[in-house]
Amino acid sequence: MAQRVTAAEGGSKKTSRVRVAVRLRPYMDKQDEKGEGTCVRGLDSQNLEIINWRNATETVKYHFDVFHGEQTTQQEVFLSSVKPILPHILSGQNASVFAYGPTGAGKTHTMLGGPEQPGVIPRAVHEVFTLVKAKEKEDDGWDYSTGMSYLEIYNEKVLDLLSPGSQDLPIRENKDKNILIPGLTHTPLSSFSEFDRHFVPASLNRTTASTKLNQRSSRSHAILLIKVVRTQRSLPHRQQTGKLYLVDLAGSEDNRRTGNQGIRLKESGAINLSLFTLSKVVDSLNAGTGGRVPYRDSKLTRLLQDSLGGSAHSVMIANIAPEYQYYFDTFSALNFAAKSKLIVNKPFVRETVTVPVLQVKRAREDHEAGGSAAEPQKKRQKDEKKTAREAPSPPALPHSPSELSVMDRLIALEKLMMDGQGKDRLNMLKHVAQSRKEIQELKQKQREFESKAMLLNQLAGEDLRGETSSSSQESLFRSNLAPLQRKQSTTIKPKKQQAVVQPLQVSQLQPLQQLTVVKKQSVCVKKKEKKLSDQFEEPDGKENMKANGWESQLDTSVLELSRQKILQVLNTGSLKELKGLQQIGDKKAKLILGWREIHGHFTKVEDLIRIEGMTEKRFSSFMMTNILSAMGK
Repeated sequence: MAQRVTAAEGGSKKTSRVRVAVRLRPYMDKQDEKGEGTCVRGLDSQNLEIINWRNATETVKYHFDVFHGEQTTQQEVFLSSVKPILPHILSGQNASVFAYGPTGAGKTHTMLGGPEQPGVIPRAVHEVFTLVKAKEKEDDGWDYSTGMSYLEIYNEKVLDLLSPGSQDLPIRENKDKNILIPGLTHTPLSSFSEFDRHFVPASLNRTTASTKLNQRSSRSHAILLIKVVRTQRSLPHRQQTGKLYLVDLAGSEDNRRTGNQGIRLKESGAINLSLFTLSKVVDSLNAGTGGRVPYRDSKLTRLLQDSLGGSAHSVMIANIAPEYQYYFDTFSALNFAAKSKLIVNKPFVRETVTVPVLQVKRAREDHEAGGSAAEPQKKRQKDEKKTAREAPSPPALPHSPSELSVMDRLIALEKLMMDGQGKDRLNMLKHVAQSRKEIQELKQKQREFESKAMLLNQLAGEDLRGETSSSSQESLFRSNLAPLQRKQSTTIKPKKQQAVVQPLQVSQLQPLQQLTVVKKQSVCVKKKEKKLSDQFEEPDGKENMKANGWESQLDTSVLELSRQKILQVLNTGSLKELKGLQQIGDKKAKLILGWREIHGHFTKVEDLIRIEGMTEKRFSSFMMTNILSAMGK
């Protein structure tokens, strides 16, 4: 069973900030064609400055964890930046080191180095083996195993460098939020010489090409994974897994200066896109809004998910160039490094604990608890099995609370038993045997209850069948007597039409008049009204209502309530609410608002005639349509 143990339990901090080191490549005369000199310089071991491109007389200063100048050796870079995070791997935590910067700034030299000056990767792997050997000499009760995997991301394809013929590999995430690559070769290692024998040929499989700025430019991101697993020899056989990611990123490229064409241009586009996604991930993490972090937008950021904002101790080495032609690349790399040092990771120990098996061997239990009591128990178990086979299988029921409590006691006793010795262990085994007996008794009682419940269910089922048969006969008899009543119930008009007619108090002798009064003033209903008007001649339509006085045909209380609502909208309604009234458009609504600002509220609805363009005929039509539409709703 996998468990997460926070790093604080191991004595370190709960959170770990990304450490950023900046390394300045030595000045090269060949790269400086105009002889302009350097654009960046170091101030001390942590600070540097670069000329401000907006004002050449000013400089922009930066502060980082470590600054490595032009004279810094590979050994100094490793000791000050990389070595401090390596011991975390042996305690089940992850660590990550990646080089960032423009093309031609010295990233590959920093990570790989050469035969005389090895880089970060060979030094870090050698240090891991040194730490493992030191732990094995201490004999701290753990066994250690080491392995490696090596891959590259070329044109957004994950390729296995240890197996050159492999195709694009998928990236997966397990239930514990760990990033996995199914099909990736994992090679066990026992020494540094064995690592060197596998790593050197695999590095030659990495895709490189020549550009105007770099004769051997990396066209892919390379990631070396060193995995250290330590297993506890004694119970409960805890297993801790630590991973070291060593990443050599491809440099960002300006195609106007590199002269890339064809396939080189496609490679450059894939590199720049993945680095742009990496920048978006850093910006999203620094925003701190808790929103989506675009890890899945690129395979590079998917693999670096644990290094940036994840659970690894991370170190970023930003490589920069001093020449003026690299000025904007250097400036952007420094800005990215400054943002990256604000990221906070939360490391934890990846530990797997072997849960002790609840069932102890029967022979050992009988020997410890006493052989005399074992034989009756075996006979009882055989009898129970026979009865279980003969009886019908009862439905599955949840465990009773008493059985759960006994199981908890049993688990606790067996855990103590693993650490007990001598007489204490014998006593614990006796308690375990007693607990098992209690469990068997409880199971026997549960079976008895289940059998009784089955009998009651069968009896109840027979009663129900008798009742259903008698009820079916009665229903048939009733259906023969009154079949028409059920048919009439299905043809009753829905209650919505009745509810619409209720507000109007009209005489019963005029049903068609009720329908005409309640009609909604909408475009969809007008078509239906036309069809009805063609079939039926309304005895008292709108023209007759106007002639006979439509207000006299309505209840006075309803009429007065509608007038008060209209007056309230005229006095307090906004422009949108005024336009919601029938026959009030945008122009009249603005005129009503202007009149209200000059003269105040309307004292009565009839004051609306004082608005420009509102005649008595239009006012009466306005009142009728609004009151009838309100009552129709």
